[in-house]
Amino acid sequence: MSKDSSALLTVRDAAERLGVTPRTLKYYEERGLVSPTRSEGRYRLYDEEDLKRFGRILRLRSLGFSLHSITEMLKRPLEPVEGGHRYSTDSLRQIRDAISDQVEALDARIETMRRELKEAQKLRAELSPDLDYLERRLAGENADALLEQRRNAFAKAGNTPPAKRAKKSGEPT
Repeated sequence: MSKDSSALLTVRDAAERLGVTPRTLKYYEERGLVSPTRSEGRYRLYDEEDLKRFGRILRLRSLGFSLHSITEMLKRPLEPVEGGHRYSTDSLRQIRDAISDQVEALDARIETMRRELKEAQKLRAELSPDLDYLERRLAGENADALLEQRRNAFAKAGNTPPAKRAKKSGEPT
């Protein structure tokens, strides 16, 4: 333990001082936003720098920034300016670029998921009549009558029944 133990706070004391729950502090640690020291008994101990970092995280959260954005911001140093500290223009550009990359990656994932959802919905629509047929057969309905209903439904919809489509395309039946 390299930090001066007289200036260290337990998770409960730090949470009280910051006006949050101990679980909030633990969550931010789990997300890699802070790394408190540990006592010999493995208790979390926070120093003034940890509290300042938590304060910064909490201020950014109150402004509506996501934890992903906050993570990017914490990677960049603040520069002293009159009345406080601010990000430099270069840091702001780096933060913007990192967040923009994340948004682009998410857009690509969303598009992939949309395609997969469309395929899943199509497959579900194809399987539903088969499931209905099987459930009705298991309930004791006549197989010939059910098959006739299926053929009529396909003809009415202008579709080719699955068995005939498979034969035409060379798929196994």
